[in-house]
Amino acid sequence: MSAISISYEQPDWFKPLFAELEKRGIPFQTTNPTAHYFAIDGAKPSFDLFFNRMSPSAYLRAGIQGTFYTLNYLKFLEEHGIRVINGYKAFTYETSKALQLLLLEKLGIRYPKSCVVNHVSQIEKAAEGLRFPIVIKANIGGSGAGIEKFDDIDGLRESIANNTIDFGIDHTALVQEFIPARGGYITRVETLGGKYLYAIRVYTNGDSFNLCPADICQTTGGQELVRNACAADAPKNGLRVEAFTPSAEIIANIEKIVQESGIDVGGIEYIIDDRDGEVLYYDVNALSNFVADAVNVIGFNPHERLVDFLEEELEKADGIKTSYSI
Repeated sequence: MSAISISYEQPDWFKPLFAELEKRGIPFQTTNPTAHYFAIDGAKPSFDLFFNRMSPSAYLRAGIQGTFYTLNYLKFLEEHGIRVINGYKAFTYETSKALQLLLLEKLGIRYPKSCVVNHVSQIEKAAEGLRFPIVIKANIGGSGAGIEKFDDIDGLRESIANNTIDFGIDHTALVQEFIPARGGYITRVETLGGKYLYAIRVYTNGDSFNLCPADICQTTGGQELVRNACAADAPKNGLRVEAFTPSAEIIANIEKIVQESGIDVGGIEYIIDDRDGEVLYYDVNALSNFVADAVNVIGFNPHERLVDFLEEELEKADGIKTSYSI
């Protein structure tokens, strides 16, 4: 059996990762977290490194059963001493926008004003004191799913009365101020091993909340990008992207977030509030896809860095196993 096991369910996102592993001749196996099992009293698995690539948005692809199951399996692996990339702690934050904001509150890092609700009857009270427009976000989303914008209280009341608001698979949601983006962009910072890797500005027309970096169509200069991590027939989304380097303060905040959340590979998004110029952090992603056609956007292939990291972690795990066997 291979020393690396990669758990994923989305068929296209991880092709560049697999290609890089194969190019280096690194053996790996894959598992599908939406159709899987383990025995409570089972022995320690024979692989040394487990890479958790389960996506919270799997429920959009008939994979809802994989989300909460993965939390259980990650705990099983960690109890057996398996090194897990994006393990139990990281996936706990990945599957709760509420916990992400609680972490930011604890760290003293600014975020959009928000409340957490578990029933439609609480939405209007939760919206008191928030500036419209507001958004309601399913606590477990992914790829912009489960987000609805309301421009005024009348539209919100209408949706409440018609019971058309979807709280998602854990029946919990955020009621949050919608932040108008200064410059028409958000910034996504990718990290690896708890450290800054690169950042991009993603420009959007504001009509979609799906800002998947692997699905971006072109640079701000108009250069078409090869979306090699997404399905070939995926519709173009109108997103534009450019490389960007944030301030040292922002990078320090980003690294603090991923280190505190246990995220080994992940992306953090922030936005500059056009109303007052405040930098607000709003999304913590443990399942993070690198930007499309990365060499043309940021000047290097981040999958090469990722596989370097996996090799290093595998060597550490193998070293621990060898020391125990002596």
